[in-house]
Amino acid sequence: MTNKRKEPEGKTKQPPTKFAVARLLLAGAMAIFALSFAAAQSQKPLPPLDPATNPHRTRLIMKDGSYQIIMSYRIVGNVVRYVSAERGGAEEEIPVDLVDFEATRRWEKQHTAPAAGDSGSSETPAIDPELLKEEAERASLTPEVAKDLRLPEQESTLILDNYQDTPELVPLGQTEGDLNRSTGHNIVRGAINPMSSAHQIVQLRGEKAAIQLHTDTPTLYIRLGDAAAVSTGATPLTVDTHGASAANNAPSGASPNSRYVIVRADVRTGLRVISSFKIGLLGGQRQEDVIETTTETLPGGHWMKLTPRQSLTFGEYALMEVISDKDVNLGVWDFGVHPVAPENRDVIKPDPKRPLTLERRRPE
Repeated sequence: MTNKRKEPEGKTKQPPTKFAVARLLLAGAMAIFALSFAAAQSQKPLPPLDPATNPHRTRLIMKDGSYQIIMSYRIVGNVVRYVSAERGGAEEEIPVDLVDFEATRRWEKQHTAPAAGDSGSSETPAIDPELLKEEAERASLTPEVAKDLRLPEQESTLILDNYQDTPELVPLGQTEGDLNRSTGHNIVRGAINPMSSAHQIVQLRGEKAAIQLHTDTPTLYIRLGDAAAVSTGATPLTVDTHGASAANNAPSGASPNSRYVIVRADVRTGLRVISSFKIGLLGGQRQEDVIETTTETLPGGHWMKLTPRQSLTFGEYALMEVISDKDVNLGVWDFGVHPVAPENRDVIKPDPKRPLTLERRRPE
């Protein structure tokens, strides 16, 4: 007779709950590890970049032949993320299907200087001079004149103002009486007797200029342009009009050989009068209502920087170009100094760096 052990009434067998929880935690950890490994594999740089080559410059070439100048790139999913060398290290992205990786690697190989000695040398390869020249040329077209504030390519004459502690670039119009009103650089020659006494040479409508500055130490910038940076031998015609003006179609851009002065205007009822001055005394004896400037050609030869040698007091002024020992440009740039004036229109304000949209470049 077999004796069977009877379980106490009211009790049933319990499942091993501790082992079930452990199995669930282990399965979750393995799943997280698998996802992390897959993500790491998808973000693997192609080709891997040696940190020893930084800072680095190369080209990311597109299938249509255009390219971006970059410092590094990596593939993430179906896009290529790259660090732009043209836009101050901003990270941008482009679909993988648009990139020609073979051409990119080929260009990199052709423009990377071989290391001296054996292949195991860790010498940093030289940055391609062609890329450095391109970057310097682009930067010289729109140089930075204040933090996050750059000169534009569309204007030819600007003045740096300061409104409520914020630097602003104000486009400055060129005026010759009733003849023209533009932001270009037009040569309107007028002859001045270098030894004569002061007399009226320019009369401007209105008692105030359209541009009113809020600082007494402005800085002016005049585009020189390619025609001025590289002399072609062409010069504006000199017309003897005994003090009258004559316009001609001169190339845009200031002459780097000219001198510039700021002349205080005589404000009268309904107009402003600019009087002549003695050109021969410039750089020597001080003349009343004449503020001389220092000039500097910015790197690249595209812009000239003009700085007054003394502070400007409240009033109306005009920037004048002295072409020769007897000639001045009667096309003046007029402005006023009025610290409590409203903000000028159409000003260019600082633009902090931020990621930009993709801009393709065609090979030259």
